[in-house]
Amino acid sequence: MRIRIVGTGRAVPAERVTTRTLEERLGLGHGALETATGVVERYVCEGESQIDLACAAATLALEDAGLDPGTVDLIIGGCGVPYQPLPATAPLVMQRLGLADGSAAAFDVNSTCLGFLTAFETAGRMIEAGQCETALVFSSEVASRALPWQDAPEIAALFGDGAAAAVLRKGGQGEGTVAASLMRTYPSAWEACGIGSGGTRFDFRKEQEAFAAHSLFHMDGKELFRLTSRHFNGFVAALLECAGWRHGDVDLVVPHQASPFALAHMARQTGFAPEKLVDISGRFGNQIAASIPFALDVARREGRVAPGMKLLFLGTSAGVSFGGMALEV
Repeated sequence: MRIRIVGTGRAVPAERVTTRTLEERLGLGHGALETATGVVERYVCEGESQIDLACAAATLALEDAGLDPGTVDLIIGGCGVPYQPLPATAPLVMQRLGLADGSAAAFDVNSTCLGFLTAFETAGRMIEAGQCETALVFSSEVASRALPWQDAPEIAALFGDGAAAAVLRKGGQGEGTVAASLMRTYPSAWEACGIGSGGTRFDFRKEQEAFAAHSLFHMDGKELFRLTSRHFNGFVAALLECAGWRHGDVDLVVPHQASPFALAHMARQTGFAPEKLVDISGRFGNQIAASIPFALDVARREGRVAPGMKLLFLGTSAGVSFGGMALEV
């Protein structure tokens, strides 16, 4: 696909919460959570909503692209957790951005932490097919909700809230090429990570105890580590082969910000030099699907992305899936 990223933007809530503050609130020893997670601080929604963050990031992305919201004819939300089960989140973002009724298509996709990449590929294929010209793709997460602070504070402290967006258009000759996009799913670990309530699995009226018991996020870190250690290296090799790239061709790796320790392990496992990875997890935490586009915007605005560079997006998601995209900007 010849697809260009013409603009990106990101947003966080106003409230910054340090890990030391969390340790004091929970009555934990100084450095206990920071040592366990590697996360120093994160941003947490108090007055802002998920829609507020999405629109703020989208507005900055459109400004970066030099485009008016009215030029957008496709909006895809790639959030791990939606604003509500029905309707989709993207139509509300479309409304809040001031787009007229019927001026664009707006819908959501969900592959949890890989939602942005799935939304990007979906938008790219629709642009290639001539179904739209300008796509706005966003991921917005209030990851600080439904966390297991009492039972597993070392897991809860990994997460932070945030949103990021990208504006996509058709690439010209020699600019904006998606060399490969790949996803592989390992459902044997489906139960290792998730939130059970909120859908149809538990009937709130008939199964209130079960609904309450499954309303908080849970994660089996050891099971996820085992699966990733066994299969992720082969996945990355397959993605590079699909792209026709060698390992050394990659200029920058933009990964899902699972945790500082997870990124360090990924660097060792895949052989990419740490300086080639965009690592913002210690400052922002795991922002679920917003992690990858948020890290991309940081890299672009820090001058780490230049025309002609080869970027590799990599991530894992609940389900469990590995996903990646090879993009020449």
